[in-house]
Amino acid sequence: MGLFRQNIESMSGYQPGEQPPRGGRLVKLNTNENPYPPAPGVRRVLQNFDASLLRLYPDPVFKDLSRVISGLCGRGADEIIVGNGSDDLLTMALRSFTSAGRKLSVFTPSYSLYSVLAKIQDCECDEISLDEKNGFSLPDDAETRIADASLLIICRPNAPTGNSFPLDRIASLIDACNGVAMVDEAYADFSDDNCLELCRSRKNAILMRTLSKSYSLAGLRLGYALAAPEIISGMMKVKDSYNVGMLSQVLAIEALSDRSHFEANLSKILKTRAFLSDSLSARGFRVFPSQSNFVLVEPPSPWKAEKLYQDLKRNGVLVRHFSVQNVDKFLRITVGTDNEIKFLLEQIDLIVPGPEGLSAI
Repeated sequence: MGLFRQNIESMSGYQPGEQPPRGGRLVKLNTNENPYPPAPGVRRVLQNFDASLLRLYPDPVFKDLSRVISGLCGRGADEIIVGNGSDDLLTMALRSFTSAGRKLSVFTPSYSLYSVLAKIQDCECDEISLDEKNGFSLPDDAETRIADASLLIICRPNAPTGNSFPLDRIASLIDACNGVAMVDEAYADFSDDNCLELCRSRKNAILMRTLSKSYSLAGLRLGYALAAPEIISGMMKVKDSYNVGMLSQVLAIEALSDRSHFEANLSKILKTRAFLSDSLSARGFRVFPSQSNFVLVEPPSPWKAEKLYQDLKRNGVLVRHFSVQNVDKFLRITVGTDNEIKFLLEQIDLIVPGPEGLSAI
């Protein structure tokens, strides 16, 4: 008998995006990080923080941070839980609502951590394929497939595809689910709409947000979830006792409070996203419409995604290629600064010949 539980012994762990050495020469467009710094107040707080306070435990129920989140989202403190990043909240949800004999339903392709957490929890994971031919839309039978799920997770906007499912279908899925439905809105700030009000009116809904993307705090690891008080109180039972550090809570308050900085960064990213999509389309790429801070693309024939990924890396640009079925023919490209995207396009022009040169390959 092995040392590990059988399900752990047989599974593969989650594979994060490549993190090259800091200070290297690569333009990093592979993990959907925000290319701009966080709010200026974050630096001021770090510079002025009284380090002697770190001898104390952080607030286990994040009272001050919850008040700020409450002001932004219109939910009471008993409807808010904070995590060490969204991944911490996902782990809480799997611990709370799944087990052997209790099913998790997710869509695919989507965030691969969902199925990894299901294997850790030793629960069934029903992966429902999205319709690539129709822009990775939800299948017609989705409501039937998820009806008996103990936990349904919907990533909206979806990663790695970048599309955002219609609000009426999200409402229909939550209502059809006899368990708990979690909407992962990691990229919602880049979208035309969100599920905040929709989830507020449904007792079995959890809405999850993160500060990693739109608030430029991926390195901080902080996310929060909104749900009915009875769901939050149950999830509080399974969270680690002091799961969010003192500094993280203070810095998150500062970032969430600076709306002008947040909106300015958001505006720049949306403008650059449009430029990137249009520029790649003009070069013959198949570009999927994006509601996130990245675009999913298929290189023009006869170029293969994996080869272009390797060629770009050699030329100093790191994008994301997934070596899994159904998405291995695509690249996911994070929206960087204007200069980073211009450099990316310059390298693509060096690597991928124009239409007149394709016949010579």
